[in-house]
Amino acid sequence: MLILGIESSCDETGIALYDSAAGLLAHALHSQVAMHAEYGGVVPELASRDHVRRVVPLLRSTLENAGKSLADIDAIAYTRGPGLSGALLVGCAFAEALALALDKPTVPVHHLEGHLLSPLLSSDPPVFPFVALLVSGGHTQLMKVSGVGAYELLGETLDDAAGEAFDKSAKLLGLPYPGGALLSRLAEQGDPARYTLPRPMLHSGDLDFSFSGLKTAVLTLVREHQDDPDAQFRADAARAFQEAIVEVLVKKSLKALRQTGLQRLVVAGGVGANRQLRASLDAEARRRRFRVHYPELEYCTDNGAMIALAGCLRLQAGTPAKPAGAFAVQPRWPLMQLADGAATC
Repeated sequence: MLILGIESSCDETGIALYDSAAGLLAHALHSQVAMHAEYGGVVPELASRDHVRRVVPLLRSTLENAGKSLADIDAIAYTRGPGLSGALLVGCAFAEALALALDKPTVPVHHLEGHLLSPLLSSDPPVFPFVALLVSGGHTQLMKVSGVGAYELLGETLDDAAGEAFDKSAKLLGLPYPGGALLSRLAEQGDPARYTLPRPMLHSGDLDFSFSGLKTAVLTLVREHQDDPDAQFRADAARAFQEAIVEVLVKKSLKALRQTGLQRLVVAGGVGANRQLRASLDAEARRRRFRVHYPELEYCTDNGAMIALAGCLRLQAGTPAKPAGAFAVQPRWPLMQLADGAATC
């Protein structure tokens, strides 16, 4: 099967071609970061309009790079949700219209399932079952993954997601949008011993998270040093924040492995690209002798490759493709609706 994947849930337009036998053939991505930076965050209407402009040129370049034509496509997978409704509608409508014109079936895909399965695109893919730490701008969850569609929620954030806390704390430190990645780079220059911030719910006894209090602690620190906010203060504060959030993520992940008895951990989502998080997990993996898997850095952010892969795996797992035509997006769509194959996309 040759699957076309289309991702447009927020501020990246992604197109990919995935072959069930040969793997990923080609993919293309356009990020809207520069456009939204002027406004300090994603503007949904602008995001939707930009997806309209980008999707056809990206499709053409992906087909050209793969040496394929539209006639070669067997099915079209696209992100149905969750995400920004207008942005989702662009990808969804384009996919369904293209499928109708080509007389091909479609596979609506859950955006988080794409992230969850994205490490399977790596050069060292995990095998089922495994524990997954899903850390992105909007979600922080620990899952037991027994197979495609077989998901058990172990814990999740009760308020801010890890990526959201990164971005909000970066803004408090005066970093421009998008701040999370900038905060991580700044933290590398910071002194980890200068400040200590709280580790929310570290000893809660469960696998849930909470990061809003950590963001508040950064705000308090900034206010205490508002008269001397030099560059070194910002670096040290960023390092203190990152130390706290990484420790919570690592220790909760280790607890999830112990609780499930599994020896494989998968890290997915944008925060999975954080170098300190990866270094800490790698060190624990060597010490405790478990395997940890990450997607390649280019697949940590939103992308079409993970959607094409998820669509292909869904079809191989027996999820029926739908005839092209009628469609609906789901801006709010709990991943657990897909658990145990009880609900199709």
